[in-house]
Amino acid sequence: MSIGGQIAWDDTVLPFQLDACDIRGRVARLDSALERLLTRHDYPAPVEALVAEAVLLTALIGQTIKLRWRLSLQVRGDGPLRLIATDYVAPEDEGAPARIRAYASFDAEALSRQAPGFPQIGKGYFAILLDQGRDMEPYQGITPIAGASLSDCAEAYFEQSEQLPTRFALSLGKSALRGAEEAWRAGGVMLQHMPQAAGATPRERDTMSEDWARANLLLDTVEPLELVGPSVQPPELLLRLFHEETPRIFDPQPVHFGCSCSEDKVRNSLSIYSAKDIATMTTDEGVVTADCQFCGAHYVLDPATLGFEASGDDG
Repeated sequence: MSIGGQIAWDDTVLPFQLDACDIRGRVARLDSALERLLTRHDYPAPVEALVAEAVLLTALIGQTIKLRWRLSLQVRGDGPLRLIATDYVAPEDEGAPARIRAYASFDAEALSRQAPGFPQIGKGYFAILLDQGRDMEPYQGITPIAGASLSDCAEAYFEQSEQLPTRFALSLGKSALRGAEEAWRAGGVMLQHMPQAAGATPRERDTMSEDWARANLLLDTVEPLELVGPSVQPPELLLRLFHEETPRIFDPQPVHFGCSCSEDKVRNSLSIYSAKDIATMTTDEGVVTADCQFCGAHYVLDPATLGFEASGDDG
């Protein structure tokens, strides 16, 4: 895992726990996964930055889900920036990479390309959805848009929906390492106060509150370049911030850009339509086309092979 004698932490999420207090967390670094995700779209700068922030939050939050589960983050508003959607798909097997993808929908005419992106979401909601697989009811938690950033929304979500005090420190943007082209990099730390034990005494509760306040003050000292790296590695950062809290790290989780779209899934989504419906979707060239909003994949299909009245297959 070393490159040029330096540990490569890019595109990983490192879980940790502060053994001296009831706090857990994650450190995330995203590099090529984020760059590959964003370069598939031609987003205006304010949209691109918000998508990058949403992807980083999703990586930090999603690391805890079980194998083969999917965590989705959605931000919807009534402003020019209508929707940001991300998916974090947990690994199929232990040690395999997780996959992450994202896209945004916006009103190109109403969007201000010079103004910050977050206020252009307007009023709306922040949601986290958890798909646990077949025969399981999906979980969905929703809270109103709050604060001045997506990380503020995420903190409010955990406080209101999960009753878990949570803090994020994020840094992201385009940068260039020596001898390399400019590309997106992002990094962040997530802290979360573990649930208080039932029957905790007032003194124990006061101690836990003091521990949480101290951890927040320490997190406030982090520098943006410490978050994105690469000169400061995540274990070094944790020791610098929380050495008295005895940080204990676990195995890092690699994260790759990956989309789950396929021609079979497109065909399945069109299987509910009649031949008459399919005819309305057919272009002048005699084909049906579909584009994946997440990765930009373009599918060209024979209309005779689509819908529940399909006359044959295209094999």
